[in-house]
Amino acid sequence: MQVTETVSNGLSREFKIVIGADELDQRLMQRLNEVQAQVQMKGFRPGKVPVAHLKKTHGKGVMSEIIQEAISGGMQEALQERDMRPAMQPNVDLPENIEPILEGKSDLEFTMAVELMPDFEPMDLSALDLEREIAGVTDAEADKALEEIAKQQRVYKDRDDSAKSQMDDQVVIDFVGSIDGEEFEGGSGKGVPLVLGSNQFIPGFEEQLVGAKVGDEIDVKVSFPETYQVEELAGKPALFKTTVRKVSEPSTPEVNEDLAKQLGMESLEDLRTAVKARLLHDLADVSRAKLKRQLLDKLDEAHDFDLPPGMVEAEFDQIWQQVTSGNFADEEPVEDTEEERAEYRTIAERRVRLGLLLAEIGTRNNIVVSQDELGRALQEQARQYPGQERQIYEFYQKNPGALEQIRAPIFEDKVVDYIFEMATVTDRKVTREELERDPDDETPAKEAAPKKKAAAKKKPAEKKAAPKKKAEPKKKAAEKKTTAKKKTAAKKKTTAKKAAK
Repeated sequence: MQVTETVSNGLSREFKIVIGADELDQRLMQRLNEVQAQVQMKGFRPGKVPVAHLKKTHGKGVMSEIIQEAISGGMQEALQERDMRPAMQPNVDLPENIEPILEGKSDLEFTMAVELMPDFEPMDLSALDLEREIAGVTDAEADKALEEIAKQQRVYKDRDDSAKSQMDDQVVIDFVGSIDGEEFEGGSGKGVPLVLGSNQFIPGFEEQLVGAKVGDEIDVKVSFPETYQVEELAGKPALFKTTVRKVSEPSTPEVNEDLAKQLGMESLEDLRTAVKARLLHDLADVSRAKLKRQLLDKLDEAHDFDLPPGMVEAEFDQIWQQVTSGNFADEEPVEDTEEERAEYRTIAERRVRLGLLLAEIGTRNNIVVSQDELGRALQEQARQYPGQERQIYEFYQKNPGALEQIRAPIFEDKVVDYIFEMATVTDRKVTREELERDPDDETPAKEAAPKKKAAAKKKPAEKKAAPKKKAEPKKKAAEKKTTAKKKTAAKKKTTAKKAAK
């Protein structure tokens, strides 16, 4: 085998690899000799088919397998001899006509283009100074949480037939929907429960039922949203002839000992303790997320090294597809301008840089994800789809790239925790409002409108933490699971409810 480096530009390399026809023929004859004893062919005794005859009848098929193995082995050998670490799967360019190669009349000659992992030295992690914001839970916050729990346990009691419905009441309705006087598929239902103000149906529907009594017949006039999932209904005005069958008022239990026992607690004090613990756990998650963001910002500022262009391009394509399709909540798709592309390419570069950096830190410090950790994460993933656990497990078993998407965030968290241990972390007490404040905005994070650039920036940059693996295409396990979840949900909803939603 002959290997010639033809291109060397930054992290990009290109090689011309030639494997002689004689070497391929030797491999072919060796393979045919190995299988001769198992071959049964009409006109010959079992295991006695001449190798020359096998070459004539099956040579091309076996040679095709040998060529594939030769290409893979040639690439690996070329990289190992030069101690090169590929950032992504190399690209191979084969001759257009491989028939002479299959027939053993020509050498196998191909080119391999590869992007290499950059060489860099991570900073001294002990030199990092980080500030962790921590907040406690006040009695007032615990009381508010208990009130929310009580609301979740509310039941509905029938009002008198003459009583008018109010917002937050539950009504049971029959309805028939039509557009331009014609009923449409899935636009009717009987005995459908609806909590007024729950925004369960399309905008404007529920408000028109406030003040209705049992037996009232109401013409509900609404328009389907422009983005409605059923294309033929999107944006069209509709009329729902609606009959009210029942009106019920909500009854929220008091926060007392009975509520605690209803929820499986020994006493109200035990319930309050459990609620505080849950709130503290949630605040600890927010605190860690902000500390991690601070860490990533400092790591990004402290490192500057060449990035594999293909990895950056793949990351940018993924981010750009999300932001241009409006996949961030409450946001319109961004305009396709050079300025916008430049901003998001910077974000892609940050994510790739941090991913490579954390991967290097993890490798140098022998940080790995155990099979037990991976198994627990997979169980948690499957548990989200009751009744489909087996399909979820099978999917991940057949798709190593999808399984990598579960392993990567575990690895990332372990590396981040290791860096926290090495760094100097100082705690600072803050209020809950301060803790929940978005660092990109002066308003609390839970109240602030989502920011796409910030969201993209804060998404895990470390999913490429296994640098020797090729980045998987966007057809991930999440897509399949999302589809499965939608199918399950669809079975649970009535046709009428789907139309009115």
